[in-house]
This record gives sequence, structure tokens and C-alpha cells, in this order.
Amino acid sequence: MTRWKRLALLKGAALVECRLETGRTHQVRVHLASIGHPLVGDPVYGRTRKEHRLLLKELGFERQALHAAHLGFIHPVTKGRLSFDSALPSDMQELFSALGV
Repeated sequence: MTRWKRLALLKGAALVECRLETGRTHQVRVHLASIGHPLVGDPVYGRTRKEHRLLLKELGFERQALHAAHLGFIHPVTKGRLSFDSALPSDMQELFSALGV
């Protein structure tokens, strides 16, 4: 299961936060595409809108707009809680700026 909430409306898109209950491969991409909201730039599970396709090309953004800001899990051996944070990459900051965040 993927729980999500919209954080901001963008030009033809939205910034969303997803919380995963499991860690299945491509889970966010598959779940969002299945409800009609594929990731910007996702060539496998969604069709990039023409307006976004032009912007992605202009920016040289050649991947899906997906970033794991926070990851956490219980270590399978030590049972200790582990968590990791990662800042938003500059290419995604540039994309969000162009889309209106």
C-alpha cells in the first residue's frame, strides 16, 4: 500500500508525498500510475505530457521525477531502527522551480 498526499499544485502536475507500507520494486510508480497520476518523466508507467516533455528536454532531465527524501527500516539482524535522509537533488529543484514550486 502507498499512502499519499498532495503538497502543491504545479503546472500540469502536483508535488506529492508518498509513504510506503511495503518496499516493492517500482511501488510508487505503479501505484500512482494506476490511479491516473504517473510520475513526470516516467517512460515505463506513464506518458509524459507534451508540455512536460519539452521542459524535461530543455532542462536535460532524463529520469522520472522521484526522490526518496527519507528511508527507514528495522535491521533484520540487530532489530535496530535505521533511518536515512537525503536532500532534494539540484536537477529536481530546478524542475520544481520551472513547474511553479
